[in-house]
Amino acid sequence: MKMRAFALRTLKEILRDKLTVFFGLGFPLVVMTLLSIIQANIPVGLFAIEHLAPGIAVFGLSFISLFSGMLIARDRSSSFLMRLLASPMTASDYIAGYALPMLPVAVLQSLVCLLAAMAWGLPLSWTMISCLLSLLPAAVLFIGIGMICGSVFTDRQVGGVCGALLTNVSAWLSGTWFDISLLGGGFEAFARVLPFANAVDAARAALNGQWSGLPRPLLIVGAWAAVSVACAILLFRRSMKRS
Repeated sequence: MKMRAFALRTLKEILRDKLTVFFGLGFPLVVMTLLSIIQANIPVGLFAIEHLAPGIAVFGLSFISLFSGMLIARDRSSSFLMRLLASPMTASDYIAGYALPMLPVAVLQSLVCLLAAMAWGLPLSWTMISCLLSLLPAAVLFIGIGMICGSVFTDRQVGGVCGALLTNVSAWLSGTWFDISLLGGGFEAFARVLPFANAVDAARAALNGQWSGLPRPLLIVGAWAAVSVACAILLFRRSMKRS
């Protein structure tokens, strides 16, 4: 009951920040539109819509980190969280209350991206559902990263780390803009260890019905997601003790 009430409050705070939500939903669509225009004039296999849309969906999820990080950082800097610390809620309750409302926002963001891709030629298919499901571990990962940043940094610092650094890192290391195999060597190996490229690979495999390509990237992204949430709980608990 306590966690559910806190999650409802978190959802209201997310919906209240309309500018951030609009930017998180709209900016990935702008990028997809620009790249699709390039594809229409200069055909490139990487920017084919069935290849591009899953990458843009993962890129869009990186803005979820900004949502969750800013919310926690603002609560930490205000007296709101201080008053909550008098309640019997545990660190896990707080993290669940922050994280659970973010999942519907992440699913909506991915769904909007896939539906918008239909305007550029993506056929309507039931594999869109499997693509949305394959994006859930990535959504949990970015939520966890945001909660880590919100537990450590101020709201201004979160804006720089999640709003600028993380979005660029996830974009360049995911293979959305270019094929990372072209660079080969250590860069490709490094990118394949991280979750971003694996999240895109899983989404592309699910959207195109390539089921044999799903288990490995999903396992890697799921492992990173579990670690990020565990670290978020530990760091938030330490922040509670300091407060």
